[in-house]
Amino acid sequence: MSSTVSEKQAREVAEAARESEWKLPSFGKELFLGNFRLDLIHPQPRLDPQAVEKGERFLTTLREFLEAEVDPLEIEREARIPDQAVEGLKRIGALGMKVAEEYGGLGLSQVYYNRALALAGTWHASLSTLLSAHQSIGVAEPLRLFGTEEQKRKWLPLVAKDKISAFLLTEPDVGSDPARLAATATPVGGGYELNGRKLWATNGAIADIVVVMAQVPKGDGHRGGISAFVLPYDADGVTVEHRNAFMGLRGIENSVTRLDGVFVPEENRIGREGEGLKIALTTLNTGRLALPAICVGMAKWATKIGREWSTERVQWGRPIGKHDAVAQKLAYIAASAFGLEAMLDVASRLADDKSNDIRIEAALAKLYGSEMGWKVLDELIQVRGGRGYETAASLKARGEKPVPAEQALRDMRINRIFEGSTEIMHLLIAREAVDQHLQVAGDLLEGGGDVKALASAAGRAGAFYAKWLPQLAVGKGQVPRSYDELGTLAPYMRYVERASRKLARSIFYGMTRWQARLEYRQVFLGRLVDIGSELFAMAAAAAYADTLGREHPERRAEAQELAELFCRQAKRRAQRLFDELWDNDDDAGREAAAKLLDGRYAWLEEGIVDPSGDGPMIPEEVKESAAGVAS
Repeated sequence: MSSTVSEKQAREVAEAARESEWKLPSFGKELFLGNFRLDLIHPQPRLDPQAVEKGERFLTTLREFLEAEVDPLEIEREARIPDQAVEGLKRIGALGMKVAEEYGGLGLSQVYYNRALALAGTWHASLSTLLSAHQSIGVAEPLRLFGTEEQKRKWLPLVAKDKISAFLLTEPDVGSDPARLAATATPVGGGYELNGRKLWATNGAIADIVVVMAQVPKGDGHRGGISAFVLPYDADGVTVEHRNAFMGLRGIENSVTRLDGVFVPEENRIGREGEGLKIALTTLNTGRLALPAICVGMAKWATKIGREWSTERVQWGRPIGKHDAVAQKLAYIAASAFGLEAMLDVASRLADDKSNDIRIEAALAKLYGSEMGWKVLDELIQVRGGRGYETAASLKARGEKPVPAEQALRDMRINRIFEGSTEIMHLLIAREAVDQHLQVAGDLLEGGGDVKALASAAGRAGAFYAKWLPQLAVGKGQVPRSYDELGTLAPYMRYVERASRKLARSIFYGMTRWQARLEYRQVFLGRLVDIGSELFAMAAAAAYADTLGREHPERRAEAQELAELFCRQAKRRAQRLFDELWDNDDDAGREAAAKLLDGRYAWLEEGIVDPSGDGPMIPEEVKESAAGVAS
């Protein structure tokens, strides 16, 4: 395959990889269709007592290990996790948290796996990143979902105990557009020969076993396409060329890895040829919950630091937390921490219960958690003032508590890019949100085609919309006593129900206005998704507050208060987004960007000096190398 791929080809590859069926109910899918199915997430599934006991026991072990054996300041100072810390993680079984006990792992539930990541991430984000990359997207999860029993028995005991894994997908000239994947897996006797160069493989500098995505050429007996392989990292031809360094996550082992004539036996292929991208995306459906888990941990930590600092620090005769400007920030931080934890808990319990399709919920949690988490830590920096900008090591050196606020902000920033950037998540979720519409009216939206086929599509669309559109006119949200079982949160659930129908109408209006061109209205689609995120978060907050009230009666009133505060804030954000759907500067911005790219405003760049020098952003030899490998 050439590295030059048309837009249509790229869309076709991405579309072929997504899960096209909805075999289980989906709260998120129904929400975007204007059908607020609170019953799908409330009451929440109860936690299994044995899973709770096992999970709590491991959290205690992990906490004791971190406090006794891992120095987060050393990780930051040396820009690596010490060997003894990695060995300690292996010793306590942290590499096998998600691996079933029958394969040598701990077999933690999704709920407790996420809580463990949150705990590790508050000690140092590089720890949770290592663990997450290893088992949320590394070898264990793809094998758990798609591996044969023989593959599971061979590889899972290794990665559950002491073999670190990584996931090799991204390439120097290939990011979110997998159709341009250049690494190849050429069929040879008994297996495949891998060639290519992989970028940004977290754990890739120290991994023992990896999952590699590569293109299999079509040929005799081979359907070809992007395929997934398990590869021992000590195989001949594997070279770690570079350990990447970043603004945050200073301790991660992230690599550029070259594959030169690497042989991988056929039995190491996961699934069938051509299913690699589907395997990757399906793995991420649940694997994406790792990032919001880390964001939740940091939001809870920010709440603690903000409370302690704002109580102790006195200015103008009062603790700063009692000054309104700071008090509003503290309220935002605490409410957001509750809302994020609610989304995570709802999605995690659904993942364990396995009665719902959570692809949209997990994606929303990742998107919302990374965006809100960044804002929460930015506000914490502001609350801490100069001490928020100062490093923990510097604070410690002059005798103050070494609060790593600036480090936390730097570490958090990548979550808006990791495992699907915010922009890509908007498009991915928007695609799922309009899935029903594409099924019934896709041919009409695309235009062209056979007259008979268009007539048939028109008939299907007419039948669907004749039934669906009237349902968006009225609902429980207009009934004053609806959701009263949720107490003070009932008005917010009535709002969510009404807003869900308004969201569905907005999607429909956008489709009728722009038709096939809607996919180019990415900011409009992003706002639709962000509205859905706020509505899901509000519903999750109500469900979680009720759950906390049942499971921890002593917290009922406090949980209700935080949920109500969060819902007030989320409702205001959602209303603003609704307004901006149709009253915005999108057209002006798009036109200005086109002129900027054409060089019309190049004079604006005068009077500066660029420390990066001249030359292309991506070296030509990298592009040529990718093209050569792919051809």
